[in-house]
Amino acid sequence: MGFDVLLDQAGSLGRFQILQIAFFFVTNVITYTHILLENFTAAIPGHRCWVPLLDNHTASGNASDILSQDALLRVSIPLDSNLRPEKCRRFTHPQWQLLHLNRTFPNVSESDTEPCVDGWVYDQSSFSSTIVTKWDLVCESQSQKSVVQTLFLSGSLLGSLIFDYLSDRYGRKGVYTWCLLQTAIMDTCATFAPTFLIFCILRFLAGFSVIIVLSNSSILASEWAVTNSQHIGVTLLLCAHSIGQILLGGLAFAIRDWHTLHLTASIPLFVLSLLSRRLVESARWLITTNQLVEATKALRRVAHINGKESAGEILTLEFVRSTMKEEMDKASTKPSMVEMFHAHKLRMRIFYISLLRLGTTVPFYGLILNLQELGSSTFMFQILFGAVTFISRCIILLITKYMDRRISQSLFSFLAGLCILVNTFLFKEMQTLRVILATLGIGAVSASTTTFAVQYAELIPTICRSTVAGINNVFSRTGAVLAPLLMTLVVYLPHLPWIMYGVFPILSGLIVFGLPETRNQPLPNTIQDVEKDTKDSRRVKDDDTFLKTTQF
Repeated sequence: MGFDVLLDQAGSLGRFQILQIAFFFVTNVITYTHILLENFTAAIPGHRCWVPLLDNHTASGNASDILSQDALLRVSIPLDSNLRPEKCRRFTHPQWQLLHLNRTFPNVSESDTEPCVDGWVYDQSSFSSTIVTKWDLVCESQSQKSVVQTLFLSGSLLGSLIFDYLSDRYGRKGVYTWCLLQTAIMDTCATFAPTFLIFCILRFLAGFSVIIVLSNSSILASEWAVTNSQHIGVTLLLCAHSIGQILLGGLAFAIRDWHTLHLTASIPLFVLSLLSRRLVESARWLITTNQLVEATKALRRVAHINGKESAGEILTLEFVRSTMKEEMDKASTKPSMVEMFHAHKLRMRIFYISLLRLGTTVPFYGLILNLQELGSSTFMFQILFGAVTFISRCIILLITKYMDRRISQSLFSFLAGLCILVNTFLFKEMQTLRVILATLGIGAVSASTTTFAVQYAELIPTICRSTVAGINNVFSRTGAVLAPLLMTLVVYLPHLPWIMYGVFPILSGLIVFGLPETRNQPLPNTIQDVEKDTKDSRRVKDDDTFLKTTQF
């Protein structure tokens, strides 16, 4: 390919590429924590109603001297169906007669209780403060945590549409630097938000830019690498997401105050936004937009960083123009959206791929955004999930060498769905089994997502991959928005969101068989490659299989 020739002259895997990947790796680790902040900043601690006998020391002085705290709690707070103190109701008047009962619990009428009109008292053993304790997002307002997450991810959906367009029009580097700065400013300001509404608006604006930081880093890393080594940088940056999960779990364990945690995750982005100005704009993009002079300067700068001083004499404007002429001609014949959707087989591939993307994204975000629902140790789950996703992303690259794409995608999807569904109906006391199933589930979802990325690259023609990537990104962000939105249904039926999280990957495991198998098949470059009859390729594959089985 033409650009690979230019990169060979400037250095295809030298000091520049190593420094660039290292910078993006660090940036992605820190940026990814912002997606998951609500696991800790919006954690719901144990709580009960504020009652005078326990919490107004001037009014309860005599009673507290005579009776224990448990006795005062018993006469002030009714018990729920599990014989634990209610979290959202209290007695209108102390029920002193309950002190004289041993194992008999008389029925308490609704008229004897009332909501927590004086506020709540929160357990501070795990979290000293969260946005839940700051704005009392419990009981009737408990779903507001999911609203924050939904708004953040809705911002990422809208931001990806706008900033993707701006990246293609005005360049990768400028948009990347701006999005880093915007994320830093918005999440720093969110720390000092005076009201919950302003906090939600600021998190929405942070989500507007955070996904572009993650996606543009992969684009820049890929566009400064030769074709056969692009997967190295992308895989490393995906692993950075897993390291980000582990980092957040460690930081949250050490920092229990949500203000400090928010600032700790946000302030480093200011420094990184300044350092990002030293990045080199994508020469591929510059050539595609016919900015050959700037592209030549960028290539010479990369050659200088890589220590190829003599390349400056070779990388002239005429050399760049002649080398890239063929690819520039191909770019000018890029098919329109109408042409793509007139192609029946390509249209069906895009349809199935979009559904697959939606089906894998919903359970992934459903698990990583609701760690508190899986068990009591949120910190452990955060670190464990990060480690498991890291391992599964590395292992799946080996598995796909020996297993068909559709079979591996289906198996991992079914495994993820079954783990989530079984975990949904387990008793909370079965903590060890719940941890095992949740860990296995997130590992399977992560493996399914990685398999999808491999399969996607093998299904979509090179000439229209960027357009399809935009469609695919919309479905991905839609799935991310849908995951916390489903959690708001927990007030109507506690198991319903988790049932939905389990159903989505199972449906994905069935949908994948609507796509052709791509392992050991030639990659399509044009729409015609997809639309032509595939009988010949099937016959070639059968002949290859026969030859392999007859070898001794």
